[in-house]
Amino acid sequence: MAAATYLDKLNDQQRAAVVFGTDGSALPPPLLVIAGAGSGKTAMLAHRVAHLLVKGADPRRILLMTFSRRAALELTRRVERITATAMGTPVVAEALRWSGTFHAIGARLLREHALAIGLHPDFSIHDREDSADLMNLCRHGLGLSRTDSRFPTKGTCLAIYSRAVNSGAPLTDVLRDHFPWCAPWADQLKPLFGAYVTAKQAQNVLDYDDLLLAWAQVMAAPDFAAHIGAAWDHVLIDEYQDTNRLQARILTALKPDGRGLTVVGDDAQSIYAFRAADVRNILDFPDTFLPRAEVIALERNYRSTQPIVAAANAVIAEASERYTKELWSERTSADKPRLVTVATEALQARYMVDRILQDREGGMRLKDQAVLFRTSSHAAQIEAELTRRNVPYVKFGGLKFLDSAHVKDLLSVLRLARNPRDRVAGFRVLQLIPGIGPTAAGRILDALDLTPNPRSAWEDVAPPPRAAAGWPAFVAAMTTNAVWPAAIGLARAWYDPHLDRIHEDAEARRADLLQLEQIATGYPSAEAFLTELTLDPPDATSDQAGVPLKDEDYLILSTIHSAKGQEWRSVHILNAVDGCIPSDLGTSSTHELEEERRLLYVAMTRAKDHLTLGLPLRFYVTRQTRNGDRHIYAMRTRFIPGAILDRFEAVTWSPAPVAGEVRPAPAPIDVAATMRAMWG
Repeated sequence: MAAATYLDKLNDQQRAAVVFGTDGSALPPPLLVIAGAGSGKTAMLAHRVAHLLVKGADPRRILLMTFSRRAALELTRRVERITATAMGTPVVAEALRWSGTFHAIGARLLREHALAIGLHPDFSIHDREDSADLMNLCRHGLGLSRTDSRFPTKGTCLAIYSRAVNSGAPLTDVLRDHFPWCAPWADQLKPLFGAYVTAKQAQNVLDYDDLLLAWAQVMAAPDFAAHIGAAWDHVLIDEYQDTNRLQARILTALKPDGRGLTVVGDDAQSIYAFRAADVRNILDFPDTFLPRAEVIALERNYRSTQPIVAAANAVIAEASERYTKELWSERTSADKPRLVTVATEALQARYMVDRILQDREGGMRLKDQAVLFRTSSHAAQIEAELTRRNVPYVKFGGLKFLDSAHVKDLLSVLRLARNPRDRVAGFRVLQLIPGIGPTAAGRILDALDLTPNPRSAWEDVAPPPRAAAGWPAFVAAMTTNAVWPAAIGLARAWYDPHLDRIHEDAEARRADLLQLEQIATGYPSAEAFLTELTLDPPDATSDQAGVPLKDEDYLILSTIHSAKGQEWRSVHILNAVDGCIPSDLGTSSTHELEEERRLLYVAMTRAKDHLTLGLPLRFYVTRQTRNGDRHIYAMRTRFIPGAILDRFEAVTWSPAPVAGEVRPAPAPIDVAATMRAMWG
């Protein structure tokens, strides 16, 4: 009786996926399960593993691969609970000894077969930071750190190497498509990567990418592929839409006929192309094997209300290529997702924080609400608003805006320009100039301390000879008189080339600084701006409400990429306009544009009860011109065309005017004289 009841909670589609191909003695044909958002994918996969065990499969001959260790543990624990119900005695999680991430399984196999494949079984595994440092040593060894024009940094070199390895694409194609600014260095990068591989081998080291690369190379040898593939009867892969070409090669080598192979995923949630994930793996899967793989779609959504599901369906239905599925939900609601049009990003932040606090007063915890955004820089305004209103939050997908090194750098430039005696700001800013280290920075600041007017003394300070080239531009930035807010534009202009020199991800950080500049325009003066944001220099933080403790309530801020797999009762999506979703950088090709569409779909399907999308009409762009600020207008994202607007509730919002009391200015006083008098 127990064996007949453990599948009772599954819906028809889930049950069909769980029992597929398990009635006979032969291994089941290949199976692709298209698991829509919120469709109970994990429950289905755990039940399929449990059902195989009930049918007599050996747990030691099941390979279960996921994309996180936590997901693997959750799956095996669920299998243990299900088999306890189905069989009376559970198959304990430890019996499923071949469960884990692709990289963990690869490392284990490589170590087991090390002597037979030319490796030493005691090889070390480098993390990304270790790998970047080794790449840097190779750069120095080849003289590439002393080129006339700036050679790519160690982090960029490692990123190029990693992309080439995981995508299987030629280096020239990787540079053209993903690192075009590094294309002139193609002839130097190839020997650098050769030297990097030689250094790893000499040191008995594998890096993160080698765990897949070496495994794939082993599986390219027919005898080894047959030997390793024979270790498992059943291979089950979760989140197949996030696999790259190397992983797909490994999988087809493990099970060339597809027998015993089950992959689970959702092409509509493939959003990690920047990590070399290839959506074609899941789109082309059915035709990879003969006979053609069976496809079963899970369409019942257990997470969201039907209006949210209907809106998400309408967005993804416009995709150029996809598996056809129509999500549906039994959770009825009269509330459609809201499209809220506001004049500016600042008003968007005010509206959303108002709504978040209103829902909190109505009994919804802050933890049950989330604000999602395409890139971390889009959260600048709402972080400032949350800080101003003392609302605690935790941000995923990047440092808090004001904790970022480049933001602190720019704030320090502003502070130093206004007060050259600020040694904290001076020490930080001076070391941005090539040729100035801690000792030289200290000497310059000491010299300024001896002058009665340090602001005008910048031109009299003699920089170290190695810093002579960059010194005039710095002095100009420190001594140019500019009215507010033009001053922050001038400071950013000076910092911009240093941003390129210091950071591999300069473009993303540049967007942060543009956001900071926009926020600054809302303050009447530099003093007001710096006082608000740097009350405790140099540890300025957007979390002035206090770091939330684990038992406290706090709002979730997250990039859409970091939100995948999560859910909240209420979700607010920032900047659902062209230029943000899709990103300006994601519209150069059809496949990039389709990934941007999937990003919006993923964001919308995180919501359980309430969904709000912000549509700011105007974005301020500050430039160094006599005419002051410029602004550009945005349009609703192309992913929500007029034909599907009936799935949404359209709202236009502007704050109610607040009558202000005019008070006479107080008589002036001399605080500085009073403070001196205390010790006179």
